[in-house]
Amino acid sequence: MQNIHSRRKFLAFAAASPLMAQQVLPRLDAPAGKYFTMTEPKHALAIRDLEEACSKKMATTHWAYLQTGIDDDYTLRANMSGFLKLVISPHRLLDAREADKKITIWGETFASPIYITAVAGHGSFHKDSESGVARACKAKNVAMMLSADTSTKIEQVVPQLGRPCWYQMYAPALWEGVEAMTKRVEAAGCTVMMLTVDNFGGRNTETQTRMARKETKKCEECHPGVKANNWDMVQGPYLPTKGTPYAFDWAFVDRLKKLTKMKLVLKGIVTREDAALSVAHGMDGIIVSNHGGRNTEEGRGSIECLPEVIEGARGQIPVFLDGGVRRGSDAFKALALGATMVGIGRAYIYGLGAFGQAGVERCIDILQGELDRTMCQCGCKNLQQINAGLVSRMRTFNG
Repeated sequence: MQNIHSRRKFLAFAAASPLMAQQVLPRLDAPAGKYFTMTEPKHALAIRDLEEACSKKMATTHWAYLQTGIDDDYTLRANMSGFLKLVISPHRLLDAREADKKITIWGETFASPIYITAVAGHGSFHKDSESGVARACKAKNVAMMLSADTSTKIEQVVPQLGRPCWYQMYAPALWEGVEAMTKRVEAAGCTVMMLTVDNFGGRNTETQTRMARKETKKCEECHPGVKANNWDMVQGPYLPTKGTPYAFDWAFVDRLKKLTKMKLVLKGIVTREDAALSVAHGMDGIIVSNHGGRNTEEGRGSIECLPEVIEGARGQIPVFLDGGVRRGSDAFKALALGATMVGIGRAYIYGLGAFGQAGVERCIDILQGELDRTMCQCGCKNLQQINAGLVSRMRTFNG
């Protein structure tokens, strides 16, 4: 009994140690490719199967872009391992066989709180591009956030989605660019703008640079007529944020709020103080995000930042989360801690890169199914019944 007790204490300690933030737990199962080559989306049992299939089809440079964080990729890995530090406490003998995941936000109703968040340049991953992702979102009735660095014009994406998309803005270098972009987005029918606030200071994408050195192809071989690193396919000369002549501060946010009738949401809030300021400045929502571990080596996963952001928002505005979500149970944990909706990024790109639109739909189905099962096990008939009492932090060696 003493040995069993000691082993349990050691495992709890190991799971909560800094090493856990550097890597996810070892996989005990073999990848799908060990047994067969996936030729159809239905073969994927989990997001990691889509990831494996995607890795075999994608050009090295594009795979490098998708998989990298910055510096030591510590925050990138912390996004995933942060969920592993939380455990679910199911409540038994509660009939939740038909869990209702529908959510209404800003006057629109979606089938699920899981939404598609912005990822740049879908055309680099599959010919279906953003239009294919939009069609998948329409088929599954989930919300879609379109990147400012899209490879398909927003005017082409919205009709495929069949409803207004949410638009992620990188603040242009000139205020006239901000005005032009805002007017264009509004004219395209968008009702929500997500302003990225964590994209300044540049990036040190070491992993991407090292991986890309293995690529022998030129960018034009995959994208005829497109210059290398030219993401500015849509928005014109105002997109670059380097050398911004104005102060990107709360005064800018106030000015943008007055400029548009769209809901304005800040993407990249990770502290209690900034959450409180977001409420004070009249924001319509905030997104807890570290840009997929791609901008600042913070060392904390998004899920670890969520509780203090929820506290700072004081229930006044919706709080979203993205970063590291690979399971429906991850989404459940975020919802239990107070998130209104949960965004997926790399997960659906794995599906897109592997199988195009059908792969995105399979990604959504996998996560929805996992969320369904978790809600059922915890006795949650609807999203409102998911609460903080259903999750807790894994106990450490010191209790």
